[in-house]
Amino acid sequence: MKAQNKVANPKVIGAGFGRTGTDSLREALNLLGFGPCHHMRALHEDDAHKADWRRMIAGEPANWDVLLGGYRSCVDWPSAHFWPELIEAFPNAKVILTWRSAESWWTSFEKTILQVLQNNTNTEENAPGSQLLPRHVFGGNPLTKSNCIAAYEANVAKVERDVPKDRLLIYEFGDGWDSLCDFLNVDVPDQPYPSSNSTHDFLAELKT
Repeated sequence: MKAQNKVANPKVIGAGFGRTGTDSLREALNLLGFGPCHHMRALHEDDAHKADWRRMIAGEPANWDVLLGGYRSCVDWPSAHFWPELIEAFPNAKVILTWRSAESWWTSFEKTILQVLQNNTNTEENAPGSQLLPRHVFGGNPLTKSNCIAAYEANVAKVERDVPKDRLLIYEFGDGWDSLCDFLNVDVPDQPYPSSNSTHDFLAELKT
């Protein structure tokens, strides 16, 4: 879902890596009234928006009104990498760390996003993801299982350490509505929790 540029004031900030259920959470937040929710999909839908994020990731100062204006929440990369800056800029926003075991996350990441990164031969055209993940999220280290899992676990530890407990929900992959709605103080919808962007769906979308 695309948002028009307005003053940024997200109510929910996602701090979890991609492949931890972030796309399903995006749909859930939209359904719960915290939409539009920013996600990497927004960059795929708008070349100008992609360019704004590319410039910030390359070193320009963050202008959240440009990057997140009009969005009521944000999950997934690229915004998830900047959760430390976002929680400081928006101190009233709640924070959700989407989580699954490191091994489970790696299994999904290896079959999806890692394939895109390894097959990418034009980093400028395909940025910001191709800039952000190898250079920043994974620190320029080889994208091996051990290095990627170390970065994943370091992010989880940093969130748990630095986000005030009263602002944080650690949302385990597959938890459904109850803990999320309780955290956000909203009613549980009368419909199943969304399930989107599975490994099969991700690979199928790459082919389109």
